[in-house]
Amino acid sequence: MTTLPLAIAMAINVGFVLGMVFVPGLWSVVEYLFPLAIAAFLVTGLLALAQLDPFYGRIFGKGGFDWAGNNSFAQVMPAFALGMVGVGLSASAAMSANPATAGAAIVLAVVFLVIAALIAAVEVVLGLVSMAQHGTSLDGAPSLTIIVPLMTVLGILTLRVTHGMGAHFDAHATAGDYLWMLSAFLGVQIAFLLFAAAVLRAQGYMGRFVTGPEVSAGSYGLVCPGIALAVMLQFFINKGLVGAGLIEKFGPTYWGLSTLSVVAQMVAVWIILVLYRKHFAPSKTRPTVAAE
Repeated sequence: MTTLPLAIAMAINVGFVLGMVFVPGLWSVVEYLFPLAIAAFLVTGLLALAQLDPFYGRIFGKGGFDWAGNNSFAQVMPAFALGMVGVGLSASAAMSANPATAGAAIVLAVVFLVIAALIAAVEVVLGLVSMAQHGTSLDGAPSLTIIVPLMTVLGILTLRVTHGMGAHFDAHATAGDYLWMLSAFLGVQIAFLLFAAAVLRAQGYMGRFVTGPEVSAGSYGLVCPGIALAVMLQFFINKGLVGAGLIEKFGPTYWGLSTLSVVAQMVAVWIILVLYRKHFAPSKTRPTVAAE
């Protein structure tokens, strides 16, 4: 439903990063680009909201929600799309030297953060109710991990906005503030990873659709959480623990914890390679498609 706005928001984010890296002298005119980026993300966010309007109007205005067909967290995808819009807006909040530009980006980023969080909270509750009644859909089971990348996106958004607030409006956050905020985001990720692992283990999902013979396009949803967790761990270690003085940068504890981030990335890479070989390598027999 909101895959188009999500793809657009991700493309803008990637394009901005590639431009900063590969276009010489682009940073010298970046203040002219920030308003354009804000406008692009705002239009993308409005597109996402416009796509959600008829769906929520129909479901909550007329009823008829399909409980049996929504027994996963696939319906949390709109929150992820809006969160991606918000994190894109927050880049201008963190990097712009112009208070007006940063202020506009902060306001819009926080608005999309709140909307994304509210949608996620509602859809998670609806999904849990449906899963408790009907079990979790096999095709949608990997969507139980979508909260992990969502928390990473919202966490980065929060850090950027907090930095912008300190740089322009004297609302400086302390090292302790960053520590508890990042701990909270990481805690939510761990909770949902444990929940997803319990469900996937009960279904035998990994043995069937990752290392086993059966095929499901939804299994690619297991890749993103590993990358998102690795990113969040880096923020938690460097901005949280090191920033608060709890561990020494480049010390033994630092490298020990950083290993967890590397492991999460390697697991994601392993899943990609396994799924690629299964889905795209030539085979003499047609693979079994996931079915209830």
